[in-house]
Order: sequence, then structure tokens, then C-alpha cells
Amino acid sequence: MGGRGAGKTRAGAEWVRGKVAGEAWAGPAAGNIALVGQTYADVREVMIEGISGLLTVHPAGHKPQWNPSRRRLEWANGAVARAFSSEDPEALRGPQFDAAWCDEAGKWSNATDTFDMLQFGLRLGVQPQQLVTTTPKSTPLLKLLLQDKGTVVTKAGTKANAAFLAEVFLQQMTERYGGTRLGRQELDGELIEDRDDALFARKWFEMGRVRDAPELKRIVVAVDPPATSGRTADSCGIVAAGITEAGDLHVLRDRTAQGLRPAAWAEQAIKLYHELEADCLLAEVNQGGEMVREVIESVDASVPVKSVHATKSKRRRAEPAALLYEQGRVHHCGVFPELEDELSDFGVGGLSNGRSPDRLDALVWAITELNRRPAGKPRLRKL
Repeated sequence: MGGRGAGKTRAGAEWVRGKVAGEAWAGPAAGNIALVGQTYADVREVMIEGISGLLTVHPAGHKPQWNPSRRRLEWANGAVARAFSSEDPEALRGPQFDAAWCDEAGKWSNATDTFDMLQFGLRLGVQPQQLVTTTPKSTPLLKLLLQDKGTVVTKAGTKANAAFLAEVFLQQMTERYGGTRLGRQELDGELIEDRDDALFARKWFEMGRVRDAPELKRIVVAVDPPATSGRTADSCGIVAAGITEAGDLHVLRDRTAQGLRPAAWAEQAIKLYHELEADCLLAEVNQGGEMVREVIESVDASVPVKSVHATKSKRRRAEPAALLYEQGRVHHCGVFPELEDELSDFGVGGLSNGRSPDRLDALVWAITELNRRPAGKPRLRKL
């Protein structure tokens, strides 16, 4: 799996060339190969005739002959490669192969049907093999392949191939998409999955993302301190957010840190407080009681600290914040990959890895405090 321009097509074409030539690094030699793409046009224009395709990677005098009418590549040693499309899975019923190259399987039209038909045809040779080159997408087929014990996964981001890409392209793509869900998928080659029961949807972060915060009437730094410190301890959630006069909330920083001793995480939070000229520092005291306030005051007694105590479950406390995101009232000022991953992985049973959602906790405290409405004055009515 790889990002755009990472060299996936070149890798696939070189693998097929190596198979046909019987080169040791490519594994068992192959003479009957399936080339499968989303469409026949994709197979021809990218996998065969493209700038990194099969006709390009062969040296002069060793290029195979491309027969468009029969959709076949033919080598001088008798090896043959046939083109297939995910739009026509049934075309794979009948032919048999000892190798297959599947390109951009993440965007195939009839992915599962096409892949299933291909498996029935991979029955020649001592050890039939297939190579899948794709930009990762959270599709049933790719999930199935990643779970298969026989799958060997290699990954490459777009920057890994920087020497062969326009510098301005890399700069623009990084500035525009770096760290976003789309950028992590299309540039970094990451498989981004969403939980079906997630309380927060990734699209909410993307829709509400801004580059810079507007003028804010109030800023808070929220701290969710861990009970212990060290390599295996929970992280100390440190998140800053602000609110405008109109009531729009802006997430400003995520300075969450793991393994810090109390004085160290207090210093981190206080540094952020001064950096943003915040109004106060919120500290959850469930884990350490008054000790939390005392630690902060020992570092800088001038910082106003408001203690908050959780009485509801994490999910119940997070639900109002999730509603504000869904309503489009929360904006992320920049990209916070770790925070956004944690939010989108928070489901009915918490995080999928069972760890404490420390970033989420700190964020929820900040949003809850900022969105708190002052109690209305008592009203009198004449009877």
C-alpha cells in the first residue's frame, strides 16, 4: 500500500517483469499472468502503456508485444499476460494463471466478486502468487486481505519517492492535506478506518477545519492527569480550546503527553496557558484530588485553576460535545491526527485498544466549560 506517486505501479510492473524473466528476487517464474484493474482502460493506460507500466520497465529488445484487440501481452519466451477489469468479474471465469497483478484494488467496482473469481484461476505452477498495489481505502476487500495470514504488507508514503516527483507538488500537497484524513490516506498510505459505533465522525473534523482561529472571547486549557507516570502509564490529556462571541468553539492545541511525572505535565499545561494567554486552566481531580491543584500551583501559583470532577461515564460526558461537532459548531484550527484518531475510535465500549481516552477527556472538559451557559435569573409573575 502506498500514497499517490509512491511508486506502486512501477513496483508492480517490475515484479511482473521479474516473474517473466525468472529473476530470483521475484519468486517462482510465471508464464500465465492476470493483469486486473478497475477498468480495461486503466489496465492499458496505467499498467501496460503508462509511464511506469510494463512496456516502459522492459529494456529495449526485451519488450513484450501488446495486442490490444486480444488484450494480451506476449513475451518472446512464451509468457502471456491478459488484461481484466473489475467491471467484468465473469471474464475471470475459465482462464488459469500462475501469477496476478491487481492494481488499485481499493477502488474496484465489483471488488469482492472480481477477487473471488481471480482466486479460482490462480492454480498453475508450484506456488501461484499475486501482488496488490493500491492506495489504501477502508473497503471489505482490503480489510480481508490485511487479515489474511498469507498476506505480506509493505507501505510507502508519497515522500518516499520524492526524488522522482515535482518539488512544488510535494509542497502544495503537504500544505493542503498534510495530517488530514485525506492526506494520511492519499499521501501517507495509511488505512483510515471508522468504527460503526463511533461517537464522533471524521467528516465532522474535515468539514469544520480552519487554518487560523478568529478572535476568541475566552480560552481554556484542560488537563486530564494520569494516576501514575512512566512508560506504561496513561497519557496526560492537555487540550486548549476557545469560544467566539457567536458561540463557535475552536480547538487550538493538543499537547497531550505520555510518561511525564506530575511536575512535568503541569509545566506543559502552564506553558500552553501562557502561550495562548488563556483565561483559566481546568484540571480533572478524579484521579488525584487536591494533589492535582497543588502540583499546578507549585509550578506557577499565578495560574487560575478550576477543578472539575466527573460524575458521569465518559460516553455520557462526551455526547453533548459530539452533538456540537455534528451541528458544525466545533472547529479544529489545523490538524490534530492523534486527537482525531482517538475521537473517531471512541465507541460504546471506549477505545478499541482498551486504553483510556485521555485526549478526548481533556477536549470534552474544555468544550463543556466553554459551552456552559450562565444560569438564568429567577423570574417573577403577578397572579
